[in-house]
Amino acid sequence: MTRSVPSDPPCQPSAAPDAPRRRGCKSCADVVRMAVCVVIFCTPCVGERLQRLKRDFSASAFLTGPQALSQPEQRSVFRRLSPSVASLRAQQALDEPFPIKKQKATSKAAPARGESRLYSATAVRPAPAVVERAEEEEGDFDLKAFFKDKKAAVDHALSLSVPEFASHPRASRLAEAMRYSLLAPAKRVRPILCLAACELFGGSEASCMPTAVAIEMIHSMSLIHDDLPAMDNDTLRRGLPTNHVKYGEDIAILAGDALLSRSFEYVAKYTHDVPPERIVQVLARLGESVGVEGLAGGQVLDLELEGQPDVTVDDLRWIHRHKTAALLKVAVACGAILGGASSDDVQRVEQYAENVGLAFQVHDDILDVTQSTEELGKTAGKDADVSKTTYPKLLGLDGSKAEAKRLINEGIQLLVPYGERAIPLIALAKYIVERKN
Repeated sequence: MTRSVPSDPPCQPSAAPDAPRRRGCKSCADVVRMAVCVVIFCTPCVGERLQRLKRDFSASAFLTGPQALSQPEQRSVFRRLSPSVASLRAQQALDEPFPIKKQKATSKAAPARGESRLYSATAVRPAPAVVERAEEEEGDFDLKAFFKDKKAAVDHALSLSVPEFASHPRASRLAEAMRYSLLAPAKRVRPILCLAACELFGGSEASCMPTAVAIEMIHSMSLIHDDLPAMDNDTLRRGLPTNHVKYGEDIAILAGDALLSRSFEYVAKYTHDVPPERIVQVLARLGESVGVEGLAGGQVLDLELEGQPDVTVDDLRWIHRHKTAALLKVAVACGAILGGASSDDVQRVEQYAENVGLAFQVHDDILDVTQSTEELGKTAGKDADVSKTTYPKLLGLDGSKAEAKRLINEGIQLLVPYGERAIPLIALAKYIVERKN
């Protein structure tokens, strides 16, 4: 005759730290306590930081009680307490206590998708020591070789993405105009960022390449339309005559439209070995990046404030957060999603990309007043000619350089938890503010 053994009751936190607990019954708090203990004894640098935390949290309040962190936050702490060795060395360089709580935007309104949710750029302290450690962790990483390899793969994929001819001979001029701008000599920063973000989270280049190509299509569309007489009225782009100069305004407008529609078609048709829900997320984010809260909205405010005397730094940041940073942000976010990143990870790398995107624009404004037309591949000094507000105009040249450096340092700091896996993204961020054109 078999005796029935009563099952253990559901896990409940102990009334007191010393209260006995039934064998095999562990709450989430117990698991985290155990993890913290392991890390404290195994990693002295983290143990020292946890001692500092006692100023704000008691051990019991941290895990249980009225001030307890939520279970997702506890899991986040656990992840942050056990990163790779590279992460721990970088975290050790911080001068401030180890951060537990996620930084949240100061606005009480729920942020719209596409805006920063968890990590506010103003809330993250610049940490030069972290950046120096990140540079040390780069070790033998060869950015030039990495860039050359990825650029070659992207260029090859782009060459296959738009047919040379249409089904009717007279429509082939449109295909020619699309290819003219899409295949013009360029650095391919956005698609390379997309590939690097995907690989950071374990994804493959092949599964991400259609999205990388789509992002470059959208970027090319934005350049074609920006250069039109009704917009920036430019005649030189990437060292070549702009699309409307070569093909006429009518064809240029249609070439931009066709590239935009082709970008969505390309992702939907050619993305393989990725769960469908991830592809849907990518398509939604690509659409957002071009709309009112993306490229189009940023361009409108840019035009509206041209020549206005009362433009502020906040206005300028809004323009470029939605115009310049939007595509870099969606490139990194989409790559992360395709690679299988969690929602928290996507938000973290999005904030990195927003910082990089803003730094990209600050550096562009600097180059516009320090480089020649030949060096830039586009008309130098054009911003001043049309009384456009720029960072050097508001902050001065030295202030603009400091702002670009601050943004990049904060972006790199956000990548510290990923350790050596983030080296390509860290190197790309540094390249953004070191490029000459």
